[in-house]
Amino acid sequence: MIVGILKEIKPQENRVCMTPAGTEIMTHQGHRILVEQGAGLGSGFGDDAYREAGAEIVPAAATIFARSDMVMHVKEPQPSEFKLIRPGQTVFTYFHFAASQELTKAMQGTGAVCIAYETITDACGRLPLLTPMSEVAGRMAAQEAAKYNERAQGGRGILLGGVAGVKPATVLVLGGGVVGTNAAQMAAGLGATVYLLDTNLDRLRYLDEVMPKNCVPLYSTPAIIRELVREADAVIGAVLVHGAKAPHLVTRKMLGRMKPGTVLVDVSIDQGGCFETSRPTTHAEPTFLVDGILHYCVTNMPGAVPLTSTVALTNATLPYAAQLAQKGWQQAARDDPGIAAGINVVAGKITCPGVAQAFALPPVPIDRLL
Repeated sequence: MIVGILKEIKPQENRVCMTPAGTEIMTHQGHRILVEQGAGLGSGFGDDAYREAGAEIVPAAATIFARSDMVMHVKEPQPSEFKLIRPGQTVFTYFHFAASQELTKAMQGTGAVCIAYETITDACGRLPLLTPMSEVAGRMAAQEAAKYNERAQGGRGILLGGVAGVKPATVLVLGGGVVGTNAAQMAAGLGATVYLLDTNLDRLRYLDEVMPKNCVPLYSTPAIIRELVREADAVIGAVLVHGAKAPHLVTRKMLGRMKPGTVLVDVSIDQGGCFETSRPTTHAEPTFLVDGILHYCVTNMPGAVPLTSTVALTNATLPYAAQLAQKGWQQAARDDPGIAAGINVVAGKITCPGVAQAFALPPVPIDRLL
């Protein structure tokens, strides 16, 4: 199969979807790999490294789309790319369709096969291609909470860990999955008092055993959220509903209960955000104020640490990319139900139940298309 590796064009996105090491493995498996010129520079990988790995360097994205059976990205295709995508072409990337009806309709119109990293599952029902970026984003969330609590950044002027004789900051983390656990570990490691909320009792029991003593796992209810936002110096939103839009756990009314300058970090923003007042931001302009509360809602947080993120992403996506290239999307989906779960749109038909539900549309069962 001819596989195209595209340069990211979303603002401040420095990742690339495959390292030269991944390219070498794919070429040794007999696939032809086309890499857009300069695609890896933001992550520290030059064109020569890809050439040495057996890839062909192509000067323009249009040529990649025209020649490739499958194209790979990190972030969702941008409007300038919609017209380049061919009917029947496989597009393999993070889509987060449920957060954008515009993107969903555009990809339906291309006639392509859209396979989303974020909905592929493994044998245990986990999300293996979301996990590495969730780990990065969770750890970054605690760093950003610490940074934006600085007075110069618009925060209250609080050191997360405090010092001798001064109490530490209070950090509220909503969601005890991969993002939330990593955020809580980092915030607790900095010395903050951390409350980690989830609704899964088995998960809470596990977290109670493994988290440090300054992290308190609690069962999440609207009442406990209303209570804890009063105390919090930072709130980290780490809620994920598989393939669907994130619920609004913090309402605008709750902002009035918070201390002025409290920092909200919404890692769920790719799925629409779990704070009612969230809206997507960029690394260039990462924050905004609503009712005196500082919001950080960058949609591609791992793009700020592209070398770490690109290697971690390739480690996770490469086995799936290899299956799709070797077998084609239909046979790969027949052989692996986890890949079938990753197929969101086929020739204009929405096959992911969460995406269809977000737009009140009936999904087409993927089995009918295999």
